[in-house]
Amino acid sequence: MDSHVVISDSKSTTVDHDLQADVLAEYDASTTSVVTRTEEALLEELGDADGLIVDAGVPVTARVLEASSLRVVGRAGIGVDNVDLEAAADEGVTVVHHPTYSLDEVATHALSLLLSGVRRIPRYDRSTRGGNWDWTEGAPIPRLQGSTLGFLGFGKIPRRLATMVQGFGCELIAFDPYVADDVVRSHNVEPVDFEDLLSAVDLLSIHAPLTEETAGLIDEHALETMDENVVLANTARGPVIETDALVAALEAEEIGFAALDVTEPEPLPSDHPLLELENALVTPHTAWYSEASRRQLSRGIAADVGRVLVGEDPHNEVTVESPWV
Repeated sequence: MDSHVVISDSKSTTVDHDLQADVLAEYDASTTSVVTRTEEALLEELGDADGLIVDAGVPVTARVLEASSLRVVGRAGIGVDNVDLEAAADEGVTVVHHPTYSLDEVATHALSLLLSGVRRIPRYDRSTRGGNWDWTEGAPIPRLQGSTLGFLGFGKIPRRLATMVQGFGCELIAFDPYVADDVVRSHNVEPVDFEDLLSAVDLLSIHAPLTEETAGLIDEHALETMDENVVLANTARGPVIETDALVAALEAEEIGFAALDVTEPEPLPSDHPLLELENALVTPHTAWYSEASRRQLSRGIAADVGRVLVGEDPHNEVTVESPWV
């Protein structure tokens, strides 16, 4: 084999390692599969590897990039906040990701979280399992039709979600400073500024990537600005929300419901208050997953890494620019 690729994720199950090994063999690349969660552990495993494939939980830092012989990093997913793109550019390392593999899955999961919050499904489920049969357990529940659904970020996934909800009778608004207003309106969604988004929404679906701009964007002020009955869903990145502020707002019933597929920290400790609150729902960063999307991700990212290693142009290179869209 001409090249060697380390396949590492933080859970060992995000990608199909055997499928990736088969794909990379077509590009004359051998593979090693490892589980790493820290910079130190990753450095120990890299050796003289030419390529690296990681999930969201593996930190590809400037130190990793500078100390290795990597030519390409494949981020098995959409977001690239765990890869130091500037350091990669400085070291001449190509970074690739897979921006389309789970659009339908994440949009569907976001919709499921929002509807679960609106209809208070977790609270009814817990109450019923506890021996109660009481429709008032989730009251008051507003009517979905006529409510305002807002999108924080309006890239590919929220655009798909906007299409899904067109028949629900909701007013749709979005804040995304990197998407032109006419593009937003072309999806029957009205562009607004950030403060107007917060003050208007009955439901808020978060789709912003994690950047310096978005870290902690949903803070105490943002939560105070939203309606006390708002349903908030996050399928983007946990640190976009200030966790302590969210817990405080939920405990004080200053917001209605939070449905989270991503959290800060991740995973949550077993005694974390978000896991105890009646007005919160947490899923384990699973919005991306279906069997079809996992196969598509595994095959697609391995092929793009292979293309770089044999001198071909990758299909989905990431460069140092805003990743909002």
